[in-house]
Amino acid sequence: MAARSSDPECPSVELESGKSSRWQNVRWLACLRVATYISILAAVGFAGVEGLAYFNPPTTSVSSTSRVLKSKVNAETDPLWGCGLLGALPGISKDGETTAETQRFIDALKKSSSFGKVTFWNWNLAPQATDKGFEYLSKDFLFVPEIWGSNVVEKKWVREAGETNFLDSQGNRCPAEMSNLFLGMNEPDIQGSCMGNMFRTCVRPCTAEAVQRNDCPVADGRVGLAPAKPNDQGMCDCWSRSVATGVGFWPVPGCDAQQPLPELWSQERKCVDTVMKNWKKTARIAYKKGYKYFSTPLLAVHVSYAEKFIQMACDCTGESCACTDASCGCPVYVGLHFYAFDCRPRETKAYEAFEARVRDIGALMEKYPFLKGAIINEVGMLNCPPTEEDPICIPDSGKFPAKDAPDHGCPSNDELPDGLATFITNMVELSASVTTADGRHVVKGFSWFNIDRDGGTYNLRLFNDDGSINKVGEAYMRTCEKWGEMLL
Repeated sequence: MAARSSDPECPSVELESGKSSRWQNVRWLACLRVATYISILAAVGFAGVEGLAYFNPPTTSVSSTSRVLKSKVNAETDPLWGCGLLGALPGISKDGETTAETQRFIDALKKSSSFGKVTFWNWNLAPQATDKGFEYLSKDFLFVPEIWGSNVVEKKWVREAGETNFLDSQGNRCPAEMSNLFLGMNEPDIQGSCMGNMFRTCVRPCTAEAVQRNDCPVADGRVGLAPAKPNDQGMCDCWSRSVATGVGFWPVPGCDAQQPLPELWSQERKCVDTVMKNWKKTARIAYKKGYKYFSTPLLAVHVSYAEKFIQMACDCTGESCACTDASCGCPVYVGLHFYAFDCRPRETKAYEAFEARVRDIGALMEKYPFLKGAIINEVGMLNCPPTEEDPICIPDSGKFPAKDAPDHGCPSNDELPDGLATFITNMVELSASVTTADGRHVVKGFSWFNIDRDGGTYNLRLFNDDGSINKVGEAYMRTCEKWGEMLL
């Protein structure tokens, strides 16, 4: 899993002053914690508080087996968003100036995009300060906003689509362009976990009753701390010092269950209506701001969740839908996250699992032809053995623990002779190879999780500490360029 952003309304705390300081990030986190705590207590009623191209899984590289596809995407009606990024980048100044090394990296990735730019997203509505540094971008970037939660987005913090030099989360001008793609909520299809020292063990937020009886251990989201335990019911305080992996962890005001989103479609009707009405309101706000495309929720595992969401959002009966564009909040992209495990993608059948999910999205494209494809915007490797269902696990518990590697990444092994560089190459090439029966490419966007050991991952950074591109970054550059040459 991965680091997650907070309630998208919280950047309002930062923008009020228009100043840039580390204390504004503290205020942003405080906003998150208070907003989250209030939503939890409100939810529990605390008194006084409101036919696809088949691809054989690769051995070491998919280059020799991937199909050479001759068809090209239509940049106007079916754009290729290409290779993207998340995580703070070195070598970019506050005013968007880049070092030669970072610009070399950017120039390679933007060749994979119909827009000639690199997509960047961060679980929020604008670039922001993080514990890894501020997310400075240059004019060569498209920022892709997301509504992280199931709430209605705050209108005033949705920037105009297509705008350049928009205000970032600290009130500074960002020279990037605001994309016209707006992403849905983050991983509602799984329960998820609290981050940090209770990762995997804390799987639900404390109820108001647990808080009242002082049975609510506080999770700490910092990397490298000794493990701590939640209460006997797997509950913890995940709002004071940590965050959850996804929105499926949290309650939803208007729903009876404490964690209604993973099984949303079997909840009471008023719960489903609440979630979908919130989405429709958010989509309407974004549409009026010029957003042309929406995605489904960004899924951790279950593509079937997207189909239900599409049916509700697009008012579908069978294979016929009353509305198929952004004007009604109908998504045309399926959002997906994917992580392999323990530096063993072949043994753990990660390639097969990824292909199966991409094929499922392709099947949805065939069923609903207005769908344009998949935006796979978190891809990485988890530092643990595979789990049965959720991609949530205990770090350093597998055959290749990150703590034993000098760079905390994947070592060279039989499956990954060049470590994560082999894996990233295989994943991009696999993404580029899958088409629907009528020849449409399924994957339209791919973003690597460019962060060090966050949410149970290995060190997945594409740059060294000195700002130079590492071998994983070089592999990403080469493969993304090839993707662009194939389809543009």
